[in-house]
Amino acid sequence: MYKSSGLIGLKLIRKRKNLNQLKVALDLNISREALSHYENGKRSPDVEMLCRLSAYFNVSIDFLINGKEFEAK
Repeated sequence: MYKSSGLIGLKLIRKRKNLNQLKVALDLNISREALSHYENGKRSPDVEMLCRLSAYFNVSIDFLINGKEFEAK
């Protein structure tokens, strides 16, 4: 069975912007643990949370998931 490695782009963009998990979690009104679980694949965010994360970091949902912007084939 496929096991998620987490939201690769989420951790990447958070670190690029020099933000710690607690700051992001407080800004989004979620627990630091929830954010950590999203980053590490222990929990998957729902669509609403993906949209909130996307808006917060000003990146696409695709970027949050795989660390790359969508490329049409």
